[in-house]
Amino acid sequence: MATVLLGLILPQRCVACREPGRQLCDPCLDALPRLSEPFCARCGAPTAWPVARCRECAGRRLAFTHAQAAVRYEGAVRRVVSAWKERGLRRLAALAAQVVASALPAPEAAAIAYVPPDGRRSVKRGHHPAERLALELGLCWELPVLRLLARARPVQQQRGLALADRRRNMRGAFRPVGRAPPAVVLVDDVYTTGATVNAAASALRRGGARRVEVVTFARAVR
Repeated sequence: MATVLLGLILPQRCVACREPGRQLCDPCLDALPRLSEPFCARCGAPTAWPVARCRECAGRRLAFTHAQAAVRYEGAVRRVVSAWKERGLRRLAALAAQVVASALPAPEAAAIAYVPPDGRRSVKRGHHPAERLALELGLCWELPVLRLLARARPVQQQRGLALADRRRNMRGAFRPVGRAPPAVVLVDDVYTTGATVNAAASALRRGGARRVEVVTFARAVR
């Protein structure tokens, strides 16, 4: 009853098209720009043909085995992620997990880890998007979600930093918590340059993981 009354007082609108209805209406959900093959086998960037390494990740030392994402970080996806992260629309995490689970094969791993929250921003938001996405994917893939990482130090916000500065900013930002299983899925909401997930994967490797597969809802495409 309380939910019905709230809906009458504050009508819900789709975050993508602003039409009344669900937080993300079915037409907008179906229209999210899915990533499609071919990909770089290592970092998951879309490519003209299948490659083992692309210009984006060639020459970099990457701690993760490979990365995958479901949708392009553009247009409606940006609005979805902004509403999910900054406006606290937590139910969008379940929709994001459904999109990921339908787009990507179930990983061969023992557990799911997630990029740990930045204390300042998480307190402001009141929730942690990467953890929520990991929990929803754990239900989809029937895998345990473990707290295997923690922040080792404060970092500057990545937004607005140049590529090299992003990598320096995240270097050594995480530390392992406990012993990680040999094969781990590392979940984050968006893959932008890979600096954050690479630093997190490196910490998982220090914690005992031998294979780290990165999965994100969205990916920036250059």
